[in-house]
Amino acid sequence: MSILFKSLRFVAEGEVKEASDFLYDGKSVKKTTEEQLPDRFTTVDCTGFLGSRGWVDLRCLASEPGMEFRETIASLCEGLRVSGFTEAVLMPNTVPVVQSKNEVAYIQQKSQAMFPTLHVQAAVTKDTAGEDFTEMIDLSHYGVKIFGDGIHPLANSDRFMKALQYLQKFGGILFDHSYDPLLALFGQMHEGIVSTKLGMKGIPGLAEEMAIQKNLSILKYTGGTLHLQAISTAKSVDLIRKAKEEGLSVTADVSLYQLLFTDKDLVSFDTALKVLPPFREEVDRVALMEGLKDGTIDALVSNHIPLDFDAKHSEFDLAAFGMIGLQTFAPGLAMLEKELGWPLLIQKITDGPRGVLGRRSEEWDSLTIFDPEETWYFDQNNNVSLSANSPWFNRQLKGRVKFVINKGKFSQHL
Repeated sequence: MSILFKSLRFVAEGEVKEASDFLYDGKSVKKTTEEQLPDRFTTVDCTGFLGSRGWVDLRCLASEPGMEFRETIASLCEGLRVSGFTEAVLMPNTVPVVQSKNEVAYIQQKSQAMFPTLHVQAAVTKDTAGEDFTEMIDLSHYGVKIFGDGIHPLANSDRFMKALQYLQKFGGILFDHSYDPLLALFGQMHEGIVSTKLGMKGIPGLAEEMAIQKNLSILKYTGGTLHLQAISTAKSVDLIRKAKEEGLSVTADVSLYQLLFTDKDLVSFDTALKVLPPFREEVDRVALMEGLKDGTIDALVSNHIPLDFDAKHSEFDLAAFGMIGLQTFAPGLAMLEKELGWPLLIQKITDGPRGVLGRRSEEWDSLTIFDPEETWYFDQNNNVSLSANSPWFNRQLKGRVKFVINKGKFSQHL
């Protein structure tokens, strides 16, 4: 099946290119002219649309096995497909935890025929408890290269050091959401003026910054490859910037929604806005955007955490942390376009995350096409997730994915 995407503006190499025609021949996407067209093809008018290589999400969660009522592998893959993602890294926080070849094989087999390509992140410690190690080298023989405890930090310094050492034996990457759990104990939101006014226990930026500083010092001592996830403070950006200048093999990502909200948005006590790390102050939000601009932060992530009704609809201090973020990702990009521009935003969900995974390739076997101007209403009728914990639920949004290609698989969204 050959498809001609006519008058498509491609976002690549730091610019939005002039509208051109691109042909998908069933395997790859290439710029084309009328003389190069095959005898038979289908034409798709892409006037006003933007296109890029397929989007990659480095941080999302399926709740299968164990909590399928929140999200299954199938529903997550459907969410990734309609949201423009062709690849995603799954966190290991299921029941049981993804920590042996059985769980890895289960996910690989369940997702094999589905649209997106899933990369399994296996737990680095058993039950993500931060103590005994999983069989990392054994798991690497089953194709696992990414290890981490997902939504939990690897706070034990000895385990952190040894994990970096073990992973060097097969070129593995340690993913870590770094913060000190004791400094964040009982915290509900960012510690600051707003938390004081609201009378809520705060999570200080110090909890994240001390952990990142410690972990970067360990990385400098041991070597290895470290990816820091969901950073949220200005000082964290500075620490990572300096570490990169020193030549450490460290990368970082930030949750898209971290750039769209601050702690002031929590004055309504909306539990849909209760996330971890919490929304910080405006100075932190600005610093995160500067980190994206100068390359300190390599990727934007959805940090998609599906939660059931009961986990969110309660008093703020009893509600669980997390937000779904796949279908609202394109609208979120549209909200940030004026501040960051399409070339930078697209780079942080294409080449940036592929660089983190060590998967840079010249072949265009994936494609995401979206309309930055289309308005649509996000509600239960079009929500493909089994959860609805989003502050944008039952709201009109702007920006929608139209077509996605991944390794010979084509998807059209009307």
